[in-house]
Amino acid sequence: MPDVPELTPTEFCGRWPEGQREDVTLLDVREAAEIETASLPDTLNIPMKEVAGRLHELSREGSVVVMCHGGGRSRRVAEFLLASGFSHVFNLSGGIDAWSREIDSSVPRY
Repeated sequence: MPDVPELTPTEFCGRWPEGQREDVTLLDVREAAEIETASLPDTLNIPMKEVAGRLHELSREGSVVVMCHGGGRSRRVAEFLLASGFSHVFNLSGGIDAWSREIDSSVPRY
């Protein structure tokens, strides 16, 4: 499997500050019930099991940062995207749980 670069939520926000994220897709691969519990604005939500059939929704030119709850599922999806020809793919290490701890404590933890 391809080696996936990791970004912490803090590194993500440093690289793509809010309001300057036109060239990046934050891909949330969690299930609908998880997204109802906690979510971030301006994300593309495609559950992990649907990613292969919905690749056309992702830009191959821009960057894709994949997130889940803790970073495991998103790492597997990021590996799949790299193997599928996407070149600018990152895993959000720690997922939405780390986002809540590092960036925005109003995002519920579960």
